[in-house]
Amino acid sequence: MTPETLGRTIQLFLVDGTPTGLRKATIHGWTGLTFVATGTTFAALTARQELDRTGIYILSGPDAEAVGGTRTYIGSANSVRERIKQSAAQREFWETAIAVTTSDDDLSKGHVEYLEARLIQMATQANRVTLDNGTSPAGQRRRLPEADQANMEQFLANLKIILPVVGLDLLKPQPRAVTQTATPVAQRTSGEITFEIRHKSGVQAQAVEEDGEFIVLEGSQSLKDTGYVQQSYGALKENLVKQGVLQPGVDGRYTFVKPYSFSSPSAAAAVVLDRNSNGLSEWKVKGEKRTYNDVKQARIAADGVGA
Repeated sequence: MTPETLGRTIQLFLVDGTPTGLRKATIHGWTGLTFVATGTTFAALTARQELDRTGIYILSGPDAEAVGGTRTYIGSANSVRERIKQSAAQREFWETAIAVTTSDDDLSKGHVEYLEARLIQMATQANRVTLDNGTSPAGQRRRLPEADQANMEQFLANLKIILPVVGLDLLKPQPRAVTQTATPVAQRTSGEITFEIRHKSGVQAQAVEEDGEFIVLEGSQSLKDTGYVQQSYGALKENLVKQGVLQPGVDGRYTFVKPYSFSSPSAAAAVVLDRNSNGLSEWKVKGEKRTYNDVKQARIAADGVGA
């Protein structure tokens, strides 16, 4: 077992004893303190004594310009309390506020400016959210002694673990099936099961599941204007057209001109078939009759045997 695969203990403390209240997250052996609030618990967040310390903060919520997308602002401050109040008042989109300080108050202004710049850089590379930051911090803000840089990179490594636990995936790298488009599909999806939809209309689509994400591959087709009234993912489909992921193809269909990562097989199937769909049964292993659900159940059974 390597250090990267070792288990970690994360303590999630419900400050007022309710799951919808202010939350405090820590990792065993790390001095970082992460607080997570919503609009209704923001006052409880800013009342925390720890927020008088130097730290970083993140405001996140739905992106009004991209259906299903997320908009995020990343900041740093000598006093997180005052700066996060100011930033929250200036932005209407946010629904979640995250503040990160340390239990030993050991972060300097240079440290948090380095963390802010690196977080913006990492979020930009991951390309999972729209950053509300107008400009990236200047390069000189990241200049720290070598030892301090190493410490801050370890700090960031812990943040990469804790942020998804509290519901924020802005730093998670995109699957290789999405990012490595210069590599042939067969190479960048090697080792993954390919699923397909072959509809009676002639529409065909292929997808793979990678690291928990369901990715419809480029070249796949999508029905349009089927007339189904109930279409939970209609707004998402419109957004994919707006983004240029879906472009008009032959026979009145859309074509995926680039791969796209969906939150579930059902969301992917709904966009492909232009109607609410059960992705567990609609997607089948390429060239076989086995469904996505058959594969899922087989994996569960195999895990049970190996346990």
